[in-house]
Amino acid sequence: MAGLMIYKDNDVASTAVSNLFIDKYMKDANDAQLKVYLYLLRMMNAQLATSVSDIADKFNHTEKEVVRALKYWEKTGLLTLDFDQDKNLVGIHVHDLNAADFEKKGRPQASSTFIPTPSPQPAMPAAEKSQTVESAVSFDKPAYSADQLREFKNRQNTSQLLFIAESYIGKPLTPAEMKTILYFTDVLHFSDDLIDYLLQYCVERGKKDFKYIEKVAISWAEQNVTTPRQAQKVSSRYDKNVYAIMNELGRNSAPTPKEAEYIMRWIQEYGFSNDIIFEACERTVMATDKNRFEYAERILQSWHEQNVHHKSDICRIDELYQQRRKSTVTAASSKQYTNRFGQFTQNTYDFDALEKELLSN
Repeated sequence: MAGLMIYKDNDVASTAVSNLFIDKYMKDANDAQLKVYLYLLRMMNAQLATSVSDIADKFNHTEKEVVRALKYWEKTGLLTLDFDQDKNLVGIHVHDLNAADFEKKGRPQASSTFIPTPSPQPAMPAAEKSQTVESAVSFDKPAYSADQLREFKNRQNTSQLLFIAESYIGKPLTPAEMKTILYFTDVLHFSDDLIDYLLQYCVERGKKDFKYIEKVAISWAEQNVTTPRQAQKVSSRYDKNVYAIMNELGRNSAPTPKEAEYIMRWIQEYGFSNDIIFEACERTVMATDKNRFEYAERILQSWHEQNVHHKSDICRIDELYQQRRKSTVTAASSKQYTNRFGQFTQNTYDFDALEKELLSN
């Protein structure tokens, strides 16, 4: 097949992306990281301010995911983040990508453009502020090379750690799973004892998938867990949340693996607080006796897609739904009345014949 020539018609309202970024940086970045960086370039070129919450709303990410992406690009040297005394992000320096400077130093040159971020709301709830401070730490998983994995396997205690992991999982580890173990030690700074407890904790709950194990590990790291004892306390709090949600759905037993997966998605992936989950549970119980987890999942997934963060957001969505429903019912009633009138059979009568029939009687 012949090559394709790509033509650019104009330069109006466009954002330039360095070829060096495409050649050297883009291949190792994930979807969220790419979106955040390209959006920063767009805002920088337009000389517009932005914020973590704005970017999160723009791409339907959590604020924690946006901060992680920013920290990733700071680690690569493509930008620098400025925080105030309360650890709130107040500015972003986007560094220039210069090919000659990259060849010489392997890093972008120091000149930069400052993107101001709006000041945080003064009435920010304490829980949200705490989450912002904690999310400033980056736990992005590197793309480890074969050489790095080989070096990890040659460390003194690694063979014992991998043997423990294989014992819990019940099979030899794949290279990708070994890299995850490396990630636990290299980025999350977990001790061998903590990794041992992590694997035990997940396997006891019927979870041997390393994606699940990695999510639990990141959750512990975000809560500054460094010992098995601390992890046990965190797990106990999590279990209390799980059983509280089970009770709200009318369940008094331990959750099945599938039910626990739903609850973890609501808490970790969707990032909902208990009051929002409880609201969905209450609506579920009022609506159905069967398939309650699936029903609650549809509610919470819808709220997640509509960027619900507080119960006031739910009230807003309910009002919009009622307005649309009222309009739909009104339109349907009007149409039904019109059709009923239009479908009335118009009879024609022969009045002369009727008169003769009456006279003959």
